[in-house]
Amino acid sequence: MSPTQLPDYGEVLAEVREVRRAGIVRLRELRLPVLSGMSAGPGEAGSGEPHFPAVERLLRTAVAAMGGGTLQEAAEYSLGLARGTRDWPPADRRRRAAQVYGVSVERFRKHQELMVLGQVAEQLVRAAAGSLPGDGAGRPPVLGGTSRQLAPSHRPVTVRAGGREHRLTLHVHPADLLRDIDVVVSPSNTHFALPEPYKSSVAASLRRAGAVRDPAGRIVEDRIRDELRAWTDRYAPRGLPVAPGTVAVTGAGALEEQGIRHIHHAAVAVPRPGTNDYDVLPADVTRAVTRVFALLAGGGPGRTSVCLPLMGAGRGGLAPADSLAAVWAAVEAELARGGDWDVHLLVRRPERADLVVELLTTPEGSRT
Repeated sequence: MSPTQLPDYGEVLAEVREVRRAGIVRLRELRLPVLSGMSAGPGEAGSGEPHFPAVERLLRTAVAAMGGGTLQEAAEYSLGLARGTRDWPPADRRRRAAQVYGVSVERFRKHQELMVLGQVAEQLVRAAAGSLPGDGAGRPPVLGGTSRQLAPSHRPVTVRAGGREHRLTLHVHPADLLRDIDVVVSPSNTHFALPEPYKSSVAASLRRAGAVRDPAGRIVEDRIRDELRAWTDRYAPRGLPVAPGTVAVTGAGALEEQGIRHIHHAAVAVPRPGTNDYDVLPADVTRAVTRVFALLAGGGPGRTSVCLPLMGAGRGGLAPADSLAAVWAAVEAELARGGDWDVHLLVRRPERADLVVELLTTPEGSRT
């Protein structure tokens, strides 16, 4: 790779996957021309110095730039970068990474693993783009440094539906930072069992932010959980799941102080018996979003704004593009029939926001 040439994402991903198979402890044995070229400072290529320490530093920098959470943790275990895992066999590293997402090893291999490694490759390519034509200090590019412009956390997106243009707002931050939105949609399973507040999902973030705490930070009222239990006691058969696409309405608890009025819990994830896995069908996501709009329409004046995450794109196993397509099918239909809603979309990472913008603004005929 020349000093002024961006690496190919596919080639970077292929070498990252090779590192996953071999592990950091075997970097010396691997032929990694792209990663070696990216990690070499000016004048270092062909210097005879071993490439593997610089490649390891480059990978650690890329993973650290993910900003924490399940994505970074799974990447660290997958590549053997987590403390004490350097010499773990690939099967053990994959098993531990699957546990981060709470899914089976096979499901992780088929779904989350490619996403995790793809994000490592994405960080590497972004760093290379930010470092051209080269770092004069002879160091690998530093991801997330001050030379990169921060991505906006709120993006206006203009879309077309029903022959008219509509303006949406795309939020790029955790769910608990939302402000001044009437209804926030929270993905749920068909038992309406909320995740523990310390977890990183949208439902967990909303539960955590909606709780009332004492001065020491301890939860004294788990308001969203309590209201959702009251809803299921009233409407759902005891111990039995609701139909996929069902939506339960609760208050927002302490989130009311941030201008959030209601939480719509959308049952889209069907637990797979005997496992920690879920199945999510795009049709159920579309059905749930359609129900959200129906509840908005019947809720009286004052409910005009709604925020929708990409449901099923986490543990549900849907690809982000498939999740967006399922959500958008209902949003587009509602806007096309004259619905005058202030629609917000929610993602956590800039890379996913870029995908959303691309898919919503690319003309249908030009998509490949």
